[in-house]
Amino acid sequence: MSETVAEAAGEAGSPEPGAGSGILRVFGRQMKLCRIRAGMERAEVGARTGYSPSTITSYELGRRIPPSRFIDAVDDLLDAGGLLKEMKEEVARAQYPPFFRDAAQLEAEAVELHVYDTHVVNGLLQTEEYARAVFTMRRPLLDEETIEQRVSARMLRQEILARWPAPLVSFVIEEAVLRRPVGGAEVHRGQLEQILLVGQKRNVEIQVMPLRREDHAGLAGPFTLIETKAGGRIAYAEVQKSSHLYTDRPPVRELEAQYGIIRAQALTPRESMSFIEGLLGES
Repeated sequence: MSETVAEAAGEAGSPEPGAGSGILRVFGRQMKLCRIRAGMERAEVGARTGYSPSTITSYELGRRIPPSRFIDAVDDLLDAGGLLKEMKEEVARAQYPPFFRDAAQLEAEAVELHVYDTHVVNGLLQTEEYARAVFTMRRPLLDEETIEQRVSARMLRQEILARWPAPLVSFVIEEAVLRRPVGGAEVHRGQLEQILLVGQKRNVEIQVMPLRREDHAGLAGPFTLIETKAGGRIAYAEVQKSSHLYTDRPPVRELEAQYGIIRAQALTPRESMSFIEGLLGES
């Protein structure tokens, strides 16, 4: 595999995640064919699965991303024989921007995750309100439906923190990230509380890189280290409209060493929790 896998995928010029993407159109056409074969109208399918007729229409036209529970229910309802369920994984991937889809799959299956953040709180730690504020502020603007899809996908990612066997997860967060009141005072306070709550998990360690630190090995930007069940060690780096998954050992080893130094330079986990509690007292 080449050193950089994963497209340098500009969101500009690419379709928004899910909206009109190929897999959603294919799913929608197959669902419509199954519905017609079963002799049902959209209103009946909606009533029996708990969705509005307009939502069923959006699913059939590939305009919205159907949740996993709906796919299970509609496959059984229309007696599709598993045809629709077979597409669940690819449909789920459409929740994410194209440049993040491969990384999202690796993240979900990871046994270890180590994350360094410099601009915003990592998605695995974000509250729903903070995530919505981040997507609302994005430029060019996202439509409301896309914002809600992205928020839902971000919340779904966080299930990894409660999974068993529990993955080993660590975060190093720049102090500036924790001080920036994204979404306003109430959202900021809720986000700090969420970080403290997650930091209490036995499989999670959170550290803060203080602004006053003179020595700093992370000035080149944020990245994530991933270890898979099969023992693969991967690094993910994202900047502006490009992302890279590094799989060759030299670049991954370099970022692993860098992360180790960053952790040594940051506050300890206990000091970090006390620091965040102090910020919470100021908010």
